[in-house]
Amino acid sequence: MFFENGQQVFLAILMVVVFTAFVKEWLSTELVAIGGLVACIFSGVLSVTPGAENNALLVFSHPAPITVACMFIMSAALDRTGVIESLGNWFEKFAGGSPMRMLVVMLILVASLSGFVNNTPVVVVFMPIVLGICRRKDYKASKFLIPLSYAAVAGGTMTIIGTSTNLVAAGIANKEMRPFTMFEITPLGLTFVVVVFVYMITIGRKLLPDRTTLAALIDNETSREFITHAFVKENSPLAGQLFPDSELAKIKKARVIEVRRDGNRLLDPLPELRFKMGDEIVFKGGVQALMGIKNNTDVDVRGEEKLGLEDIRTESAVLMEGILGPESSLAGRNLKELNFRQRFGVLILAVHRKGENLRERFEDERLKFGDTLLVQGPSEKMQRLFQQKDFINLSAPKHQESRTHKAPFVLMSLAAFILIGALGGNFGIPAVPTVLLAMCCAFGVLVTRCLDPHEAFQAIEWKVVFMICGMLGLGMAMTHSGLAANTAGAVVALVDGLSFVDAGMKPYIMLAAFYLLSNVLTEMISNNAVAALLTPLSIYVGIQMGVDPRPFVVSVMFGASASFSTPIGYQTNTFVYGAGGYKFSDFFKVGFPLNVMLWIVASIMIPWLWPF
Repeated sequence: MFFENGQQVFLAILMVVVFTAFVKEWLSTELVAIGGLVACIFSGVLSVTPGAENNALLVFSHPAPITVACMFIMSAALDRTGVIESLGNWFEKFAGGSPMRMLVVMLILVASLSGFVNNTPVVVVFMPIVLGICRRKDYKASKFLIPLSYAAVAGGTMTIIGTSTNLVAAGIANKEMRPFTMFEITPLGLTFVVVVFVYMITIGRKLLPDRTTLAALIDNETSREFITHAFVKENSPLAGQLFPDSELAKIKKARVIEVRRDGNRLLDPLPELRFKMGDEIVFKGGVQALMGIKNNTDVDVRGEEKLGLEDIRTESAVLMEGILGPESSLAGRNLKELNFRQRFGVLILAVHRKGENLRERFEDERLKFGDTLLVQGPSEKMQRLFQQKDFINLSAPKHQESRTHKAPFVLMSLAAFILIGALGGNFGIPAVPTVLLAMCCAFGVLVTRCLDPHEAFQAIEWKVVFMICGMLGLGMAMTHSGLAANTAGAVVALVDGLSFVDAGMKPYIMLAAFYLLSNVLTEMISNNAVAALLTPLSIYVGIQMGVDPRPFVVSVMFGASASFSTPIGYQTNTFVYGAGGYKFSDFFKVGFPLNVMLWIVASIMIPWLWPF
């Protein structure tokens, strides 16, 4: 009998619910994962009793989430000290000669960085640089952004610290077998990078689409607009009027985008706003429309004297692209709820989502992570908008005051991390656990003030950390309840039943099956969740088949990391999805052949590098 007790039945149902919630996006991934952990505690599968083997609280001291958090801090320190930006600037100077040269340099540089740095900030830094070069050189950005993401994904497979997926799988496996060293997976990871590199400069390059980015929808010359500031004079007929009742509401060639009173922006929606003497009104429109407001010519409104308005200043409106980041507080709310125009003093002209450029009726759409927004407004307000964590600027690289004088400290910390991790246990260098190394390096960049403590807390993607903890709890529940062992037994029995397959080939078939299952699941749900669920199962399968389970763990590690066929399987894919003007099908068209190639490579190389 497959299920031996009620706990296993409950847990199987819970797994189905959790998986469905991930795919359907009923709740954010971290809430689903933590909710599953809480359900395991209330059902009695796990406990919170100190000292118990099934103590759910042990997941919060697991090496994987702690190491991941420390690596976020290290990545932020490299960013804050200008190391990543300097590499990006070097890329911009060196790579602009031709499209092929730009593609080759980008693939090599991004993959190399992603082996040691969290790949999300790498992609965030390189995206506006790539977009800027494409605008100046008249290249299609869609020819470069998918390769940018793929290089970051492949580069992360080169080391245990390259991606949180590797850390999760290795952290679970380390309890059952010899710990993974930092560079143990490098030969296979380098092979993945080479396959991605060759594929993208040959076959993949030809499959990349010609897509129009959001900013290209608007002709900068014909649609250039300006901002004019005016205030309501004494005895103006506007004083006391509601905006909908005033002649300003009837203007067709210029729009009111903001009203200030006593120096403060009014957050009231325009339909509810009543003017007062001294109010500062901000108009946006073409040159003729704004000159008409000032000079009483060529506008629908019959003169500034009639309106009682006096001009203050006029400035150019800046057009920029931004993407909603994973930590954005705007996600889940629409532009009307946010009162976006009054709150930020800028206009949203269009939204790109899931391959569609929305230019009308998007005010009611609830914003989501990965949405690309075309924003227009005064330069000063645009700078303030993009300084927030809600938006990532795609139009220009972010320029903040970097602590470049601290760069040697963070580079020394990273070098020590790599060298001790690589040589630990040899040449008299002590073997130090990866989690301890990560903690020491994070402490080092904090104590040398490469990063302030509050910046470190902001740098950690807590959603990822808590999602890993929740999924580790579900993995613990599967192990403690016996469901993992039963499932492994059923899988082994199924393979053993294939009488036409030679017994010696069955471990190879199982390994290929684990990679394929991990790869398919990671295109639909979080790769960390896949690693947390399948790693315990892969270990049990190896044990029951009477072979070393290490190759199976590696197959899960790489299968869960190699997400190329969908824009939702990996965070960097989601970032470039909207920025490049891609459709969902573009990722499948380019990524599916790559997934198949890497599956074949992994199925051949893993048993060779890690014999059964």
